[in-house]
Amino acid sequence: VAENVLDCIKNFDRRGEMSSLFISLLRIPLLLLLLYGFVCSLDILSSAFQLAGGKVAGDIFQDNAILSNPVAGLMVGILVTVLVQSSSTSTSIIVSLVSSGLLEVKSAVPIIMGSNIGTSVTNTIVALMQAGERNEFKRAFAGATVHDCFNWLSVLVLLPVEVASGLVSYLARVTVSSFQLHSGQEAPELLKTLTEPFTKLIIQLDKSVITGIALGDESMRNHSLVKVWCKSSSFSSVNVTAAAAQNCSTELHCGKDSDLTWITQNISRHLFVDSGLSDLAVGLILLASSLMVLCPCLLLIVKVLNSLLKGQVAKVIEGVINTDFPYPLGWLSGYLAMLIGAGMTFIIQSSSVFTSALTPLIGIGVISLNRAYPLTLGSNIGTTTTAILAALASPREKLPAACQIALCHFYFNIFGILLWYPVPLTRLPIRMASALGECTAKYRWFAVLYLLVCFLLLPCLVFGISLAGWQAMVGVGAPFAALTIFILLVNLMQSHSPTHLPKTLRSWDFLPQWMHSLKPLDKLITKTTVLCCSPARLNDPDVVVVTPDTTNIKPESKKQTEQWYDNPALSLPEEISSEPRVFRLRGLERCNSTPL
Repeated sequence: VAENVLDCIKNFDRRGEMSSLFISLLRIPLLLLLLYGFVCSLDILSSAFQLAGGKVAGDIFQDNAILSNPVAGLMVGILVTVLVQSSSTSTSIIVSLVSSGLLEVKSAVPIIMGSNIGTSVTNTIVALMQAGERNEFKRAFAGATVHDCFNWLSVLVLLPVEVASGLVSYLARVTVSSFQLHSGQEAPELLKTLTEPFTKLIIQLDKSVITGIALGDESMRNHSLVKVWCKSSSFSSVNVTAAAAQNCSTELHCGKDSDLTWITQNISRHLFVDSGLSDLAVGLILLASSLMVLCPCLLLIVKVLNSLLKGQVAKVIEGVINTDFPYPLGWLSGYLAMLIGAGMTFIIQSSSVFTSALTPLIGIGVISLNRAYPLTLGSNIGTTTTAILAALASPREKLPAACQIALCHFYFNIFGILLWYPVPLTRLPIRMASALGECTAKYRWFAVLYLLVCFLLLPCLVFGISLAGWQAMVGVGAPFAALTIFILLVNLMQSHSPTHLPKTLRSWDFLPQWMHSLKPLDKLITKTTVLCCSPARLNDPDVVVVTPDTTNIKPESKKQTEQWYDNPALSLPEEISSEPRVFRLRGLERCNSTPL
């Protein structure tokens, strides 16, 4: 009987192992399906932004006198790329402006730098989806913002160099002139081949409308970005770019014959063909629907990855991705990661998709921030090689301008990597991103504030000041730059050599708290949130809100600090859980009463 019982237990264990293996195998196609939905929703999100802000972006590009100001051009590049959520769209507009003679290559370089900053907003938005778990959010936000920090630091150094010497535009011009360039075929786009059959059923846009507005074609203002449906003489249906049949695109050779419109090209239908809605309305609908798909897909991707990448699997993947080569070849690991990032981006033809896919992996601890940094830099190189191949496929009249713009983008990223990667001490983006992650984990609302300031408010403010002329820029920018440098130097000396500072400057405590801490703003936001949620509870005079005292908490050990980006499945550091607020009845503070 005992032997039969043991055999039954063994069979049960085997069945349990088989079922768990079967469930694990089912998770893989589920993960691929979720990734497909995630990428498609990113594509539709980009179309939504183009519909909502595409014509505004074209209007911004129209004033060429403003674009000749390098600071204004930089801010235009950021704002336009954030509005259309596509650096390729803003780059194509710049190529058209340069090839038509309305803009010089030297004036276009700051706009290219701005588009490089603006395109990194996508993975920062994706990081917000992991705000539910504090440690995951800290890692994910740091991994997303390391791209932002790299771009901003590169611009701060390379933009003055470019304005003073024209180094980037000169190298691009010399490179183009040294080769006999001929127009060729476009590079294959693997990712679009997979996603376009679905996304084309949802929406199709004519991006030439934005380019036409930027080039000053006023007739394009009455055209819709959404391709609409026209009847052909052969009773087949097609998509064209105009808002009505009389506004059919000239590229499709539309004509009218009594009640019929004839054309020479057939294009498939999509969901908003004959909706009759404005571009803004369609853009808002697509924005809401794409976010409704994007958020669940990303959350489910994180859940599936957490269930797949655990235990021994997590250890193997962590060892493969994050481990360096043996000494003395350890320094080559980062450059190999760059090659992998460049190759993956070249294959999928989108740096935004690649970096956005990295973000949840960084959040769950599979990829460390130190390894994600070279992968992101490699992705920058990969997207520039894609742009170069796309430029080589341009028409003959646009070929030199397109190649120069693509090479400017390439040299900008190469110089940025040379500045902020080879020497470990110069890898400031990693430290900045880590600090942003820590701050965001402590104050989660800081992530939204960061997005609004860095990608909207600051570019708009600097752009407005630049319109007033260089005198206003110097008058405002010089004191601000001097104050920033002073604060950085004082902070550096406070942490390394405080004895060389006057007693007053050894800490910032002499300033009002709101000038050196986010706690007052956090209290204001928390109080506002609580008032909105439950105003009656706060107005109760018998309730006192007591915040837990964390001053006596010992800092974590150095070993635990180094495991900041470790997967929870790999190590289980002792973490101090955030205690909830404690309510005590007024009048019993001195008693040893049990907190409510």
